[in-house]
Amino acid sequence: MNLRGTTIDFDERGTGPTLIHAHGLFGSRAAEDKMPLWGWDHFAEHMRVVRYDARGHGLSGGGKSSEEYVWSNLADDLLALADQVAPDEAIIGGGASMGAATMLWAAAKAPERFARLILVIPPTIWETRAAQAGFYRDRIAVVEQGGKAAFVAETNEAAQPEIFQEVLGDAPPVWEPDVSEELLPWVLRGAAESDLPDPDVISGLAHPTLILAWDTDPGHPVSSAERLAELMPNTELHIARTFRDITQWHAHVAGFLA
Repeated sequence: MNLRGTTIDFDERGTGPTLIHAHGLFGSRAAEDKMPLWGWDHFAEHMRVVRYDARGHGLSGGGKSSEEYVWSNLADDLLALADQVAPDEAIIGGGASMGAATMLWAAAKAPERFARLILVIPPTIWETRAAQAGFYRDRIAVVEQGGKAAFVAETNEAAQPEIFQEVLGDAPPVWEPDVSEELLPWVLRGAAESDLPDPDVISGLAHPTLILAWDTDPGHPVSSAERLAELMPNTELHIARTFRDITQWHAHVAGFLA
């Protein structure tokens, strides 16, 4: 589908209330399907599940401009998609990492378009964002000097969060971003330039909200989830301290939607 000047590739399954899900930075629907957490087939038995590849990711298009990839602009893509697939419905908005931030921006811009929010591993925000932005800018230099292969190699050499070590051990699977080498520097720049709206805007979002976070990951600190839960007045928060806790997320989402 052509939205706002580029192709946004999406799919849908199931019938009923519409849930639109947004993936994280460097991800895609295909990347998420390699590490399934959500059981989309199960949810599609009870609702209409719409998933899409964000601008510059997966099968979607994108250009060479950092502005295209900042969270507020990705939110405009999400809202445009919602207007096409569910024009007369307040949707359930779900997102992981960058997708969670995209959902919050979209809800801040058009709160009436959402019935509920599901925010999974919220990324660094506000006070913690500057350090993460610096990390992304360092990675831009890696890509520009050594290409996507150098970026992938450096990322795979980094230590995994402790919460995954009991499962992955010392040989985690090789990770690769579902972003082209051509667009990768621009996607990184957009991430470095992104942050949430001001806290007073977030505190005005009264939608029933489920927040799922995991521990020991500096790119998705528990502090972000806790701060959002403090600000947003109608929030249920679950923090995974072990990998077994993460396996319960499906049940938390099912209970929240029920």
